Amino acid sequence: MRCIKSADPMEDLSRYLMPTFYIDYDSPSISHVVSELTKAHPHDMARAVFNFVRDEIPYNPYTPFYRPGHYRASETLKRGEGFCVQKAVLLAALARASGIPTRLVFADIRNYLMPPKLWNMMKTDFFAFHGYDELYVDGTWVKVTPTFDKAMCKRLGLRLVEFDGHNHAIFHSHDLNGRLHIEYVNNHGVFDDLPFKTILDGFRHAYPEDMITRWIDLSHHAERGT
Repeated sequence: MRCIKSADPMEDLSRYLMPTFYIDYDSPSISHVVSELTKAHPHDMARAVFNFVRDEIPYNPYTPFYRPGHYRASETLKRGEGFCVQKAVLLAALARASGIPTRLVFADIRNYLMPPKLWNMMKTDFFAFHGYDELYVDGTWVKVTPTFDKAMCKRLGLRLVEFDGHNHAIFHSHDLNGRLHIEYVNNHGVFDDLPFKTILDGFRHAYPEDMITRWIDLSHHAERGT
């Protein structure tokens, strides 16, 4: 895993097509999804894999987060839900398996429209190391955020992030009613693989220990289905 500090027009894209422990697109379950999406959308795979991750893997900020296995693409696919980083890793796996160079991006954001349950867990609107992706399409890197699923956006009145297969598709700054929603605060750069320790250290630096404990407790309930 390496952090790429700046764009290089002559860079070797091969490392953005490789499977890794986390981006394990060589697993049978990932290969099956790619095969089915290729049959249905042979000429529009960038948008197809984005829409699959956005809507077929609902956003759940309470999924387990503290072990490396919690972030493997195949595990997120099996679990059927995940938070931003987990969904970004799954998108990277599906895209790379489709022949689309993909890398991970991390940034700190503020979410001004947090549901009460999430606020009660975090006690802050600051989200450290929000994860999303850059896909290499049309000869350039395009930023895409598959985090919030269509059903959740409809339920909460949020603007859905829609990707046309060519242009940037990241969080909107305001919701459908004009309320301030997402603000990008800090950028941590782009990576060719998941920087697990960096992310966990970032969480522990950004949040007090009691918040981490609440998150772990809720994730335990999520694992047990209670």
